[in-house]
Amino acid sequence: MNVEKIVPDTSVIIDGKLTELIESGELKRAEIIIPEAVVNELENQANMGREIGDTGLSEISKIQKIADKKDIAIKFVGDLPTREDISLADRGRIDAMIRDVAEEEDAVLYTSDRVQSKVADAKGIKYRFFRKKFVEADFELKDFFDDQTMSVHIKQGMKPKAKKGVPGNLKFVDIGKHVMADSYVEKLAEEAFEKAKSSDNGLIEMDKVGATVLQINDFRIVITKPPFSEKMEITAVRPLAHLTLDDYDLTDKFRKRLEEQAEGILVAGAPGHGKSTFAEALAKFYSSQGKVVKTMEHPRDLQVGSDITQYKALEDKMENTGDLLLLVRPDYTVFDEVRKTEDFKVFADMRLAGVGMIGVVHASRALDAVQRLIGRLELGVIPQIVDTVVFIEEAVVSKVYSLKLSVKVPSGMKEADLARPVVEISDFETGEPEYEIYTYGEETVVMPIQEELGEDESRTAKLARDQLKYKLRKYVKNPEIQFESENRAKIFVDEKEIPGLIGKGGENIDRIEEEVGISLTVEPRKTTLQGSVNYSIQEKGNHVVVRVGQEHFGKQADIFKGDDHLLTATVGKDGRIRITKNSEVSKRIIGAHHNGVLKVYL
Repeated sequence: MNVEKIVPDTSVIIDGKLTELIESGELKRAEIIIPEAVVNELENQANMGREIGDTGLSEISKIQKIADKKDIAIKFVGDLPTREDISLADRGRIDAMIRDVAEEEDAVLYTSDRVQSKVADAKGIKYRFFRKKFVEADFELKDFFDDQTMSVHIKQGMKPKAKKGVPGNLKFVDIGKHVMADSYVEKLAEEAFEKAKSSDNGLIEMDKVGATVLQINDFRIVITKPPFSEKMEITAVRPLAHLTLDDYDLTDKFRKRLEEQAEGILVAGAPGHGKSTFAEALAKFYSSQGKVVKTMEHPRDLQVGSDITQYKALEDKMENTGDLLLLVRPDYTVFDEVRKTEDFKVFADMRLAGVGMIGVVHASRALDAVQRLIGRLELGVIPQIVDTVVFIEEAVVSKVYSLKLSVKVPSGMKEADLARPVVEISDFETGEPEYEIYTYGEETVVMPIQEELGEDESRTAKLARDQLKYKLRKYVKNPEIQFESENRAKIFVDEKEIPGLIGKGGENIDRIEEEVGISLTVEPRKTTLQGSVNYSIQEKGNHVVVRVGQEHFGKQADIFKGDDHLLTATVGKDGRIRITKNSEVSKRIIGAHHNGVLKVYL
């Protein structure tokens, strides 16, 4: 009988097809010639922490063990790839080396790679092509789940844990009495990887150094191992529920907005509260309305209908995915996990191009979702990009905001010349404005409409005071600000600080006035604020402590050596002022105290 000479490439080894042929008896009296390039490629993958490398090397070991029993010879031939060969692997250099071995050995090339088979055919190399066999995924990790389990957390040397309950009320509990053996965790990871690779409902979303992300049916599985994590860890997540909009208690008014008006939607909420589930329901709703719906996910784990195509980051960049979708022109796109500045820019670019966008963002309050846009997008275009914010809490819609842009005097301000573009954030159901976003000086502020202000201080004065304190800290310490009107204020500082604050030819104070929009007058700090108070002083540890009494807690204290101002500080809860012992000011305070010229004013 003739001995069949076979040269397997990397794909057919990883798929386990060669092992299957040997075990089934289909391969008899064969000689398997494994190119060194195959072993080296798998070794490199394994060294980089990629599951595909470990799987391939395990298959070669398995072939070695069963070959003798099946009258099959195995040998390794060929040159090791050079560094240049490895760097060009994605351009087909390693595949070319494997074909060269098949040609030199006059052997049949076994492959599951369609391109490899076509090149072999074009070059007249004998080959056998195996279609990848897809099987229904079944893996042991599923056994760790029950109807109340959202996620399972397995780590080498630790007891398995799980998050159980319902969205908004999840508990992290032990689900096993014994720690997980290293070999068992590795077995679970390898099995999950094999099922993701072989199932028609499985995907390998990412396989990088020390980290692999898999999707099998409803399960998203993240595997980490050294060098990325100190031990192998498996986190498997599965949605607890698949809902439609009818399952949510939505008002007719809000449902009508979703149907007719909302085209820039942010779905916000804390982890585990059901924001992705609501986004899924929205996607299904729009699809049922005859709209073309796509998703952008990394990884792809939204549970949507087969009529909704799910896209990942093209070449690891969502920008590329966005460019592609602009050619596809969907009616709505669900962007899952909008987190980075680049994500918000892609979201904005697609929305401004006319695509309806639904973005899923992490936020602890509905307002936080809007604040994440500030600084990333121009203030004036925010309402064009996001017109509706839906906050999900404990799996229910707890708050809905609508956004619009207007030019007006911000609430609480009085003078007409203070009018500016204002983004109004209103409670959608009541129509009542709750927040306003606008620029003040160089800053963008988010101001609650219902904020209670002191009788003596207007909203303008409060904003200006905060702005002034920020601007002045570069030049002076502890300035006192006194407003004479909404656009005029006096600044009291130590006399020696006045020249630096004014600047050459008044350039510093002029710049501050222009930035905050208020006329400023600078005066020396008054040195006779009130009568001096009794005090005691002691050195304690690394501090000099000046005690003035608990009744003065929270007051500003000015410490003088005669007429020279030494320090302004706030009195603590225990009625004490603490100064670092080795500082220059503490030495002057102690000296003034010993000489009887130390005064403390409140």
